[in-house]
Amino acid sequence: MKPKNYLLTFGLIVTSVVSTYFATVSTAQQGAQPAIATADTEYQVASILYMQKAAEFRALCYQAFNLAKMQIDNDGDKKSQKTLTKAERKMPRAIVVDIDETMLDNSPAQAFGAKNRQGFNLKSWYDWGEMRKAKAIPGAVDFANYAKSKNVRIFYVSNRDEVQKKATMDNLTAVGFPDVSDENVLLRQKDSTKEPRRQSIAAKYRIIALIGDNLNDHAQVFERKSVADRFAETDKVKNLWGTKYIVLPNAMYGDWESAIYEYQRLTEAQKSEKRINALELP
Repeated sequence: MKPKNYLLTFGLIVTSVVSTYFATVSTAQQGAQPAIATADTEYQVASILYMQKAAEFRALCYQAFNLAKMQIDNDGDKKSQKTLTKAERKMPRAIVVDIDETMLDNSPAQAFGAKNRQGFNLKSWYDWGEMRKAKAIPGAVDFANYAKSKNVRIFYVSNRDEVQKKATMDNLTAVGFPDVSDENVLLRQKDSTKEPRRQSIAAKYRIIALIGDNLNDHAQVFERKSVADRFAETDKVKNLWGTKYIVLPNAMYGDWESAIYEYQRLTEAQKSEKRINALELP
């Protein structure tokens, strides 16, 4: 082989090897993206079906929002006004509501995860939010517009991440909620506790009710408490439930379940064991 041809052939071989190497590395790196782990989701199916198919669920939602309307009306009567200070009487009124499973129904996203055996993951949650397809919880839109008609401002305080704000506001507006603005939709920026956001509202408004599917939506005292302590704190304010504190049903997920796991990061097997051991038997 002539030297010139030899060098040309050698160059082609080297080029081919290098190209193959980088193509292989690139493919391997793409394949190395963390896969969504298979989760034990079978136990969630009944709770998702209850939310989607049970008329009882709808009845509980209507009941909650009827109580919220009564709270607005009762707060405006003369007897109620007498219990307020002069400063409180002058403050505009507000109601603080959670979003997920309180105003918007995310059960389709939960159902997709259960059917495909996927636990919660941020990418799927963001993708669902970007779809802007969540429907309103039964009675929620009617209640929010009733509040607006009574000059009660609605503040949407959610632990959705701040990057989801545009999609969240679009979704709320699309299904008919009022008071959807940068000021009124307060999402999580740093801490998951909602207390600072509630306090910022209370500085300008008199909060007459807090509505949510999680005890943490109502007061900081419930946060990261054991099952027993959550019971105890709930009992301490039993006269507030149905008046200032109004709860929507959500058996799909929440801090009630985290409390069973003692707020630990556990494997699927460990979670299953915790759930079984938490059952009260005859």
